[in-house]
Amino acid sequence: MNTYIVPLDENRVFVVDSACCDYSRDSQIVTDFIKKNSLTPVAVVLTHGHFDHVAGLPALCSAFPSLAVYIHANDAAFIGKDSCSAQETVLNDTEFEDFIPFVTNLPEPTKLLNEGDVLFSEWKVLHTPGHTKGSCCLYNSEKKLLLSGDTLFYGAYGRTDLAGGSDYEMADSLKRLHTELPEDVRVFPGHGKSGFLLPQAGKFWGI
Repeated sequence: MNTYIVPLDENRVFVVDSACCDYSRDSQIVTDFIKKNSLTPVAVVLTHGHFDHVAGLPALCSAFPSLAVYIHANDAAFIGKDSCSAQETVLNDTEFEDFIPFVTNLPEPTKLLNEGDVLFSEWKVLHTPGHTKGSCCLYNSEKKLLLSGDTLFYGAYGRTDLAGGSDYEMADSLKRLHTELPEDVRVFPGHGKSGFLLPQAGKFWGI
């Protein structure tokens, strides 16, 4: 699972996908790094609401009480006071039932994202459903960077067989990324190898 700390200006940063938690025994890695380097986190941006991307929210928000929490409107039910039931619909279909205690009492979202929103003046929200209804990518056109969450991996893409997943929507989202973005965009996904060029992601399924 990849968590990113993305620089903005001066010492400000935002965090993408708060994975670190007690379940994986790494709950303090992100917060310790931020504090050690005297960084100021302004927000955590969730590419989608699955348990492995949100379980670190309590540790982050406890360490930085003013931290904003962003998630796409279609995945908002995965966090907040009623999140446990939404998380259970996914966790009960996987081998990760033991994760359920770690996705209770998650903080409420501060901002609900939608297609076309621009965050921090340079990161555009691309709504890319398929893995979940609210899966999204963050695209920086100037720096040619794509934070793809679980939509796009190196030579693979996010699973579509869990609640809210869709083969049809995933195909449309992948096609969109490969037709709308330039080939020299570097991709930083939610899992696995990062920093690869966009064409390397799709070469295995012929997009």
